[in-house]
Amino acid sequence: MLAKHDEMETRKQPVSMRARNRAAKIFRSVAPLLLIGSLLIIYSRPKNQSEASQTTPAVIFDDPLALVLTPQTSDSRIDKEISRLQQQIRSGRNVQLWLEQLGWAFVAKARESFDPGFYKLAEQCALCIEKRNPQSQEAMLLRGHVLQNLHRFKESETVARSLVQQRGLSFDYGLLGDALMEQGRLNEAVDAYQQMMNLKPDLHAYARAAHMRWLKGDLVGAIEAIQLAVSAASPSDAESSAWVNTRLALYQFQAGRFYEAERRCAVALSVQSSYAPAFLLKGRMLLAQKRFGEAVDALQNAAKLNPLPEYQWTLIEALRADGRENEASAIERQLCRHGASGDPRTLALFLATRHESSETALRLARAELDSRGDVFTHDALAWSLAAAGKLNEAHGEIQRALAEGTEDGRLFFHAAMIASQTGQAADADRWLRKANELSHLLLPSERNQLQNAVASDAKQQASFAPNPKKTFSLGPKTARKTQPQTKSKT
Repeated sequence: MLAKHDEMETRKQPVSMRARNRAAKIFRSVAPLLLIGSLLIIYSRPKNQSEASQTTPAVIFDDPLALVLTPQTSDSRIDKEISRLQQQIRSGRNVQLWLEQLGWAFVAKARESFDPGFYKLAEQCALCIEKRNPQSQEAMLLRGHVLQNLHRFKESETVARSLVQQRGLSFDYGLLGDALMEQGRLNEAVDAYQQMMNLKPDLHAYARAAHMRWLKGDLVGAIEAIQLAVSAASPSDAESSAWVNTRLALYQFQAGRFYEAERRCAVALSVQSSYAPAFLLKGRMLLAQKRFGEAVDALQNAAKLNPLPEYQWTLIEALRADGRENEASAIERQLCRHGASGDPRTLALFLATRHESSETALRLARAELDSRGDVFTHDALAWSLAAAGKLNEAHGEIQRALAEGTEDGRLFFHAAMIASQTGQAADADRWLRKANELSHLLLPSERNQLQNAVASDAKQQASFAPNPKKTFSLGPKTARKTQPQTKSKT
C-alpha cells in the first residue's frame, strides 16, 4: 500500500569533498547495455594457468561508479537531470556533492517509472560516497531510504537509528518512523513522526501524520492532515504532489465522497499524467459504480505503468466484470507466475481469495511477516491460514490485524468470514455490518462474497426471530442506505 506510501522526496544536504576524476572518457564511450551486462557477469574460475594468464581483470567493474555513470537513453526531465549530474561527476569537482544529488535523482526516477532498479542505482551512489567518506551521514540517509523502498525494513531501522543519534534531522526521524510503521510498531512510529513534525512541519510530515491517523481509524483526522500536505505541495515536485493528491482522493473515496475523490484524482493526473496510483484509484472508483468498461481503460493504464500484483488483480476483476474472460485469464497467469517476486503479500491474498494454492499463499504470507509486521501483513496471513483450514491460527492473526483500529473494508470482510467460520456469531455480525458499510472499497468478487454472507446472516437471524417481519436485516435495503454518494453534498 502504501507502499508506496511512505515514499517521500528526501532532503538533499550540501557537502564538501576533494575532487577525483574517475576515467570519464572510458565510461562515456561504452554503450549502456554492454556496460550493464559486463557489470552483471559472473566470473568463473580459470580452468588452467594459460586461461588464467589470458583472462581480462574485472577490477575496473568493481567500482560502483561505473554503474551510476551509465548514460540515460530517455529524454524526460528527470533523465536530463541525471545526465547533468553524471557530467558534473565526470568533471571531477565536488564529486561527493554530485553523487549525493545523483542518488536522489535515481530515487525520483524510481518513483516516476516504478522501476525498482533505479533504487539499486541510488544505492550504488551511496557506496561511492562511502568509499570516499565512510562516515558520511548523507550516504547513510540515501542508503537507508533505498533499504526502506526495497522492503528491508529492519536494516533501514538500524541506519535510521544511527542517523537520529548522530544528528537528528527531520528526515532522519521520518526514515525511522517509516521503518517502524512497516514493522507494525505504530506507537514508536508516532513518536518518531512527532519529532519530525516538531523539527519541520512540511508536506512530508503532514502526509505521514495523515497515514498514521488513517491506520488508527481516524479518517476525519487523516483527511485534515493530508489536506495540509496538499496545500504544501510544490509544482516543482510533481511526484510528491501527485502522491498526496491521490491519498486525499483515497480518503474521500472511503468516506463515500465520490465526486470529490474523482476531482482529486484528476488533479493528480494533471500534475503527473502517467501516475499509476491515480489510475488505479480511478479504476477502483469506477468499479464501485459498476462502470466496468471505463474501469478497464483506467486499470489497463495503471497495470501497464506498474505491473504489480495489486494492479493486475484489480484489472482482472474489471475485465471479468466486463465479460472479458480470456483477457482476464491471461493476466491472471502472469500474476501467478511473477507475482511472488513483485509483491508476495498481495499474491497471497489473491490466491486465498480465489481458494487456489492455499499452501503457496500461506508460505508467502509467513515469509512476508518475517520482515513486515503491519496490520495488513497480519491480515494476509490470517486470510491465508483460513484458506488453508487453520482456523484457530487465523482467528489469532485477524485479532492482531484489527488491534490498531484501522478502518478498511477488506480487513472487516476477512474478519467477518473468519469469525463466522470459527463460530464467533456476535463478532461475525459486527464485522459484517462494518464491511457492508465500506463495501465500495472491495473488488467485485469480494463484494459478491460479502453480499452472500450478509444474505445468509440475515436469513439466519430471521429464522430465530420471534417475529420475522420485524427482524433487522443487512440485506439489500441496508446496502442501499449505506451506498456512497456519487455527488458531493456540498
